[in-house]
Amino acid sequence: MTTVERPPQRVELAIGGMTCAACAGRIERKLNKLDGVRASVNYATERATVEVPPGYPTTTLVDTVSNAGYQASPVPDEPAEDGASVDDAKLRFLLSAGLSAPVIAVSMVPAWQFPTWQWAALALSYVVVLVCAWPFHRAAAVNLRHGAATMDTLVSMGVGVAFLWSVYALLWGGAGVPGMTHEFSLLPADHGRADIYFEVAVGVTTFLLLGRWLEARSKRRAGAALHALLALGAKDVAVLRDGVEVRVPVGDLRVGELFVVRPGEKVATDGVVEDGSSAVDRSLVTGESVPDEVGPGSAVVGGAVNTSGRLVVRASRVGGDTQLARMARLVERAQTGKAQVQRLADRISAVFVPVVLGIAVLTLAGWLVAGASADNAVTAAVAVLVIACPCALGLATPTALLVGTGRGAQLGILVKGPEVLESTRRVTTVVLDKTGTITTGRMSVVDVVPAPGVDAERLLRLAGAVESASEHPIAQAIAARAVSTARVEEFRNAEGLGVTGVVDGSRVVVGRPGLLARHGIELPEVLVSAMAEAEASGRTVVAAGADGVALGLVAVADTVKPTSAEAVARLRALGLRPVLLTGDNERVARAIAAEVGITDVVAGVLPAQKVAEVERLRAGGAVVAMVGDGVNDAPALAAADLGLAMGTGADAAIEAGDLTIVRGDPRLVADAIALSRRTLATIKGNLFWAFAYNVAGIPLAALGLLNPMIAGAAMALSSVFVVANSLRLRGFRPAAD
Repeated sequence: MTTVERPPQRVELAIGGMTCAACAGRIERKLNKLDGVRASVNYATERATVEVPPGYPTTTLVDTVSNAGYQASPVPDEPAEDGASVDDAKLRFLLSAGLSAPVIAVSMVPAWQFPTWQWAALALSYVVVLVCAWPFHRAAAVNLRHGAATMDTLVSMGVGVAFLWSVYALLWGGAGVPGMTHEFSLLPADHGRADIYFEVAVGVTTFLLLGRWLEARSKRRAGAALHALLALGAKDVAVLRDGVEVRVPVGDLRVGELFVVRPGEKVATDGVVEDGSSAVDRSLVTGESVPDEVGPGSAVVGGAVNTSGRLVVRASRVGGDTQLARMARLVERAQTGKAQVQRLADRISAVFVPVVLGIAVLTLAGWLVAGASADNAVTAAVAVLVIACPCALGLATPTALLVGTGRGAQLGILVKGPEVLESTRRVTTVVLDKTGTITTGRMSVVDVVPAPGVDAERLLRLAGAVESASEHPIAQAIAARAVSTARVEEFRNAEGLGVTGVVDGSRVVVGRPGLLARHGIELPEVLVSAMAEAEASGRTVVAAGADGVALGLVAVADTVKPTSAEAVARLRALGLRPVLLTGDNERVARAIAAEVGITDVVAGVLPAQKVAEVERLRAGGAVVAMVGDGVNDAPALAAADLGLAMGTGADAAIEAGDLTIVRGDPRLVADAIALSRRTLATIKGNLFWAFAYNVAGIPLAALGLLNPMIAGAAMALSSVFVVANSLRLRGFRPAAD
């Protein structure tokens, strides 16, 4: 008996209590020590994505996180924005700022130093250091119990040492004498044991709390795109049951049921219009700015807005199977994952804090050995602890991912995972499928050539009437153009040649010239020449005749999308080489390629040969991105270095792709690559500044050239800078608009 191994389950946990990237790394290591568990913890999103064996108890994961000193809970289906953490950070900052302002002012201006100012500073500082800075001390204590050190350890030690040294100076160092004065300096000053650092303790706390508050606000703004996406769906729906409208929660809607969408309402779920016509605004879901006209047989997506007429829709997908739900999952997966550069930052953060603690101890010892006073040595050590906090390092990657992938979702570009961003940077060649990517994928009449003396309207009316009885794509294109009301009788289908029938008493033949010849109809020379010219340009041509006389020609083609030429030009502008890859014949492929500006064409290939062509390009040194929409494109999408699936195509193609273009505009292919590259560039820029800041700041602090309060302000501002730099991605403007 064969045992089928079941795939692992995916569990999402909301993590509380994290204050830096080191916290995330610690939780990740604890979870990964469990048998069969693979975990990734994201500090910016406060989520843990865990793969576990089927049936693995979630309580084990929650308990593991709790034992590490943090809180964990399963992520709800509809996560709400976390305003509580923002409000708490704001309240702590405002209280700290209000109490710190007089302490800093009186410490910096000797003229304001009344006889017992230092004792008043002690009272105010006590509240700031113990109450406002409590989250830092609590987190440091929790980590200390587990033998770990994080950013909070550095902050708690820096603030605590500055405060305790000041208390010591007041009680035993002579600083408590009434009338004592000292001046504030950007560089540490030497006042002997009478030097107090209350302004440093409260200033560092205030600046760090300001950074925490701005960081929490920015993180919420960064994730706003995902929250907006999750909020797009309708909450209830008018379902037709036994001919009566019944309004029920959208979760009670079932596949196959009919529901009503009135003007101004959102489409409750994916479906097909059964009755009514209207214009549907899909901009919230796909980023497509122009409303789409729909009628019976048209597909609609959940979350789109009905702008005018009443629609009756039959549900085709519900719940997690809808396009909107799939979009949300892809975006969330991308935002909670980790790119390779983030994993590098995580590894650095894991050893960074212990190294900084070592540097602070060496700084303290070095100053003392060099003969400096104890207060100068303490000041330098505190400055090292404060300036080295790796907040910016932990935020550099996840905030850029949050904003970049969220902006992509707004534009109809879905990134499957953060590792995709690194793939876009290396791409040199873009392989484009023809049907459904460069072309519309639907045959349509592009030319009508009547025989001499024949009216074009009569040609279309008779040909369209006969073709309306056929299901062939070419026949349907002709019937759609003709919109004939004439009835066809004695319909016959000649396999591979065409069709015949009687319309208004006339025997009509539509198809290849050979079929017409069988019925005694010869094409005049002018039509023969026109047919040869049309076929040379890649069009499919059918001839029509009635009662032994030629009526003319109808040329049909899979028309090029109006934006395809611009899309190819934009790919070239990005330094990419476009290649057209199609199963169609060489002549048609060349004609389409010439129309959109592609010179490299590979035609007449089967799905397996598409994979071989991708592998051939890669073997030649090219880094290949494949763009396609059909089931036959799925293997090639998976084989390419980067797969881009058109969201209007088959599910198999979308699953195989790394990037999904929700709407069928090929210009978004270039936009997707451009946005991915810019997001990656932002991540690298963030990491550079985070590293440069620490590399430059730690030596200055160790040499005694940095006041601890200034170090605290700089550290807080570095985190704000990283988040603000990431938020610039919200301004990305696609050329497709």
